[in-house]
Amino acid sequence: MAKELATFAGGCFWCMVSPFEEFPGIEQVISGYTGGQKENPTYEEVCSHTTGHREAVQITFNPQLFPYEKLVDIFWRQIDPTDAGGQFYDRGTSYSTAIFYHNEEQKKIAEASKKALAESGVFAKPIATEILPAGPFYSAEEYHQQYHKKNPDHYTRYRKGSGRDEFIKKQWLTPMQYEVTQNNATEPPFDNEYWDHKEEGIYVDIVTGVPLFSSKDKFDSGCGWPSFTQPIQKEKLVEKRDLSHFMIRTEIRSKKGDSHLGHVFTDGPTPTGLRYCINSASLRFIPKEELEKEGYGEYLRLFV
Repeated sequence: MAKELATFAGGCFWCMVSPFEEFPGIEQVISGYTGGQKENPTYEEVCSHTTGHREAVQITFNPQLFPYEKLVDIFWRQIDPTDAGGQFYDRGTSYSTAIFYHNEEQKKIAEASKKALAESGVFAKPIATEILPAGPFYSAEEYHQQYHKKNPDHYTRYRKGSGRDEFIKKQWLTPMQYEVTQNNATEPPFDNEYWDHKEEGIYVDIVTGVPLFSSKDKFDSGCGWPSFTQPIQKEKLVEKRDLSHFMIRTEIRSKKGDSHLGHVFTDGPTPTGLRYCINSASLRFIPKEELEKEGYGEYLRLFV
């Protein structure tokens, strides 16, 4: 199947690149401008709200590896879709939200997704995000591309200061998920979703969707929390020294979402001798049979 384009306006385009870029099948994410009349607009012109353009990202993806439905789902979870006047700190039409569809199938999927979101009760206010036909897309200036990597400190401060991160986490996480991932809480042992879960599949970060652990590496440690001998990719985790509760431990956090996951101990079984003791509330499980549908098809290799 040929590659496709997906285009989303979600407020400041700096914040709309990293949510998509690390998933399998995503080949490129470009920041730019679309929806207006002026050809090749500059950042300053778009920010003046006189061009009709919105800040947006255009994604080149392989729909066989990552379906458009999942892209739309990720998009909704990055924005306040009830805000017609901008997004968070950034106000004006250039920061308003929209899904720009590239074909009739994308239009159908986007409209159905918007309807389902409106009927879900997640938001009390009406959904204001528009669904519009895609037009010319103009790449933003080079210094805007991959801004989160070029200026990570400023990017992190901006996301937090704008109110986007706090909104996303409070809107989409349960109280327990929020307390565990954002406030370093610990859920009760033997009274959590995955402590004795035995189905085949992978466990992803509840905040970012990044794959973290596989059922192949899960074992019953007797501690009352999900335990794993190793992560799928160690570079997706960050280890920090934890001196809380009068103990010396190694905390495990997700690198991309900076969420608290749990701790790692050196009392695990072979082959690693490690025990990654993880809170269920920091994870979402995806069954092996649904990996392809959910956009994680490349992880089927773990179960061959």
